[in-house]
Amino acid sequence: MSKKHNFGAGPCILPQEVFEEASKAVLDFNGLSILEISHRSEDFVQIMEEAQQLVKDALNVPEGYSVLFLQGGASLGFLISAMNLSGSNKKAAYVNTGAWAKKAIKEGKNADLEVDVIASSEDKNYNYIPKGYSIDESYDFVHFTSNNTIYGTQIKEFPQTSVPKVCDMSSDIFSREINVADFDIIYAGAQKNLGPAGTALFIVKDSILGNSSHSNIPTYLNLKTHQEKGSMFNTPPVFAVYCSMLNLRHLMANGGVAGAAERNKAKAELLYNEIDSNPLFEGTCAVEDRSEMNVTFVLKDDSLNDEFNALWNEAGIVGLKGHRSVGGFRASMYNALKIDSVQHLVNLMKEFATKHAGTPA
Repeated sequence: MSKKHNFGAGPCILPQEVFEEASKAVLDFNGLSILEISHRSEDFVQIMEEAQQLVKDALNVPEGYSVLFLQGGASLGFLISAMNLSGSNKKAAYVNTGAWAKKAIKEGKNADLEVDVIASSEDKNYNYIPKGYSIDESYDFVHFTSNNTIYGTQIKEFPQTSVPKVCDMSSDIFSREINVADFDIIYAGAQKNLGPAGTALFIVKDSILGNSSHSNIPTYLNLKTHQEKGSMFNTPPVFAVYCSMLNLRHLMANGGVAGAAERNKAKAELLYNEIDSNPLFEGTCAVEDRSEMNVTFVLKDDSLNDEFNALWNEAGIVGLKGHRSVGGFRASMYNALKIDSVQHLVNLMKEFATKHAGTPA
């Protein structure tokens, strides 16, 4: 079977070496399958501890932060973050940059907080990142979504504020260097750059744990519960954590986050340069806010869509169809996607332009 070029937005592409090692463990992991080992066993305790340490090493997590692997994905993280950062004012600020930010805003309200959307790019169908807004110090926290998977934008620089910051980094964590100390909570669904679906990563400042003013925070949604139990309050998603550990090992062996960032920049430049120079295509969002993870673009002539869709499908590419909110095409280029796959797509775009030379734009 020939390996296809996976530009899908999630679940993520992972390195082939990770797939191979994980598949072996399904059949034999010290005499058992990784799918059947006890989460209380020494084998899995070592896996969990290594995964947590690798996160700390990869992101230079400072002292005073805990790394947790939980279930529920970032969708539960919307509510978890709001409840755990609920302070005396019970008032939160959100920056609305797309569909996932809107879901976070909804869960902030479900956490019985007064929610203010202090900046939004909804007015232009989320094709840019709002800037220049102020953050009042009366807020308990301000929430960001670092990368917009659907619309193809990414926050390049976070505003400075004394207000505690929380960020959903599901689709660009480990793709670029960040200063963890700038945030009180970082959370991310695994299925983009970390591992298979089934777990979510939380990086939490210890000083906020147990300080929620929420009157009735459920035990499972209280991050202090999981910090005290080492992410083993209940049976964790063993296989997802194991694969995440393998992927983090692979990341660190290949230049760490800095190495990934360099490769991601090269992939993004290659594809954006083709979009900008090819007479048949155009990008959908502000150039300065373009995501390096999710590249969104369209054909200037919609009547060519079916033909181009057939071309990339026949060429072994999957996942290139754009989200229904934007249309066109979306090339998700997570860490494990090789630049050869991007070059393959670029070659197809060039071929398509050559075929249609002279077609009115």
